[in-house]
Amino acid sequence: MLPRIVLASASPSRRRLLESSGITPEVLISGVNEEDPAYESLSPSELVLALAIVKAHTVKNLVKYPSLVIGCDSTFEFEGRSLGKPLTRERAIQRAKLLRGNSGVLYTGHCIIDTTREVEISDIAATRVHFADMSDAEIEAYVDTGEPLNVAGGFTLDGKSAPFIARVEGETSNVIGLSLPLLKRAITSLGYNWFDFVTRK
Repeated sequence: MLPRIVLASASPSRRRLLESSGITPEVLISGVNEEDPAYESLSPSELVLALAIVKAHTVKNLVKYPSLVIGCDSTFEFEGRSLGKPLTRERAIQRAKLLRGNSGVLYTGHCIIDTTREVEISDIAATRVHFADMSDAEIEAYVDTGEPLNVAGGFTLDGKSAPFIARVEGETSNVIGLSLPLLKRAITSLGYNWFDFVTRK
């Protein structure tokens, strides 16, 4: 019996990425506290991997049917600091002013658990993102759309900030929230065919 794909994430971007590839996941939100002080000492890459693992295992304990549980977490590293979700207008504006004309690295931790075989694959994808310059007025107008408040780094590659991302070095879907090539490699290494999970019309 083919396992179901279960996405342990509330991110609409991650869900859209899977759906655009022909995979319709079930979504179960882990409810993990990403702001837990226990994670403060971790580097950005360690942080996203730890959170992805905790999210995947939390949801694994909720499912009662054969599943491939996908847990993810993303953060943006700029000058050695981890920039998560801005959450407030003031912080989003401050962050955009820091990033304009500069670059940083978007890290996404992935944890894929095959509940039937009790096999787990964890890995990190990293993509360098280069930003174009933005005027103060453009920054405020962008932040006022509300888009950057709840996304890692305060920007999206598939949304309203896309015109201000000059280029990326590395895998692009990772910047949106989930590395499709990494997921494909994991599914293959678990012994499945990617197209087993793709909906055919």
